[in-house]
Amino acid sequence: MLRSERLLLYTPLIALDVWVPAAARSDAEAQHWLGLKTDEVVQDEEVRELFLSIHADNDLSGFAPRDRFKMMRKVEKGSGDFVELTAVHMADGRYAGATSVSLQSGEIGGWLAPDFRGQGLGGELFRSAVQLGHRHLGLKIVRAGAEPTNKASRGALTTAGFTPASGPARLTLGDGREIDTCWYEHRQEATARCRGAS
Repeated sequence: MLRSERLLLYTPLIALDVWVPAAARSDAEAQHWLGLKTDEVVQDEEVRELFLSIHADNDLSGFAPRDRFKMMRKVEKGSGDFVELTAVHMADGRYAGATSVSLQSGEIGGWLAPDFRGQGLGGELFRSAVQLGHRHLGLKIVRAGAEPTNKASRGALTTAGFTPASGPARLTLGDGREIDTCWYEHRQEATARCRGAS
């Protein structure tokens, strides 16, 4: 579990800890930048809104079984190559988004739900990814790519202490789109690896 100024981040404990962050990255604005495959997003807008209204400590007994089943069918499990942290906004109690670190490449990613964008939380999210990479996974270098026109992502990376780095100039997103990419990295020589890190 990690804590930033306004976010509580933890490895998913229950299914909703995976499903709600998936809904948070499924709107048109997020997909413009993330370009995920169709089966990696919650396409149904009503289901997405339902997910994003849930507080992390909600009692879900009020949802009809058919609603829970509908939610479960909408999101596919992610890859085992990444360690993902679910982010909850501490003052609000709702799921705010997620961040992840690749065990193989050290690349991070992250996204915020629409209600939590534009508040400076991206820097906190990426600082938590840095902490996860260096202090829990034992990575000396944590990297991130961003589109040159994605000012929010680039600003959040800079706020989190990332510096410009070399990397592939073009990247193909999950939905097949090819984009220009600029790269950033965060280096730290003193690292630690948790016993549970695989």
